[in-house]
Amino acid sequence: MLNPTTPIISEEIVLSGLTYEEYRQLIDELLAEGKTTGTNHSEANINYTKMNVARMRRVDKTAKISSDMESLIKGIQEPQTWLVLTEAWCGDASQSIPYFAKLAALNPLINLKLVLRDENPELMDQYLTNGARSIPKLIGLSQDLNEELFTWGPRPQYLQERLIAYKKDPQGLSSKEFSEGTYLWYARDRNQAIEQELKEAIAQYVTL
Repeated sequence: MLNPTTPIISEEIVLSGLTYEEYRQLIDELLAEGKTTGTNHSEANINYTKMNVARMRRVDKTAKISSDMESLIKGIQEPQTWLVLTEAWCGDASQSIPYFAKLAALNPLINLKLVLRDENPELMDQYLTNGARSIPKLIGLSQDLNEELFTWGPRPQYLQERLIAYKKDPQGLSSKEFSEGTYLWYARDRNQAIEQELKEAIAQYVTL
């Protein structure tokens, strides 16, 4: 049984985390060196990272937060940490993390920190998706890190089910075509699915 005084996630991991601004700066610095996060600096991963920077810029500019969601986030009255496992080359992360940052900016009690998956394998292995180290993974924690408030990720439920179906039967769709369909869906959805899923998760512990 878990000792109630034992944090679910160590304070050291949280302190090592990056703010959204620091994360963006790190990615820019690595790209300038012809690198990305993690150990795989392949041309493909570099290109994914470059595309993700463009996607994050777009979400930064276009993402909207509904009035209901804004009220919910501002209704959080206890300090908490939102810890995100991510990597710069992850396409799904580029769609959701800027939105997380917009939400966290609405309430000074929310401490958003980003940590790299490949540097934290033991933590990642506590939050697997169907046995895989899928990212991004958002973990909402109480201030003392002893309570897990909610989790979300690695992608909206519709896309998760679409991916599972694709792996079972691609139906002649290439991986490139599948990915293009994913990002078209993100562009059309405009973070509405992420907002709805997070709203349901957060509403369980916020009383307005």
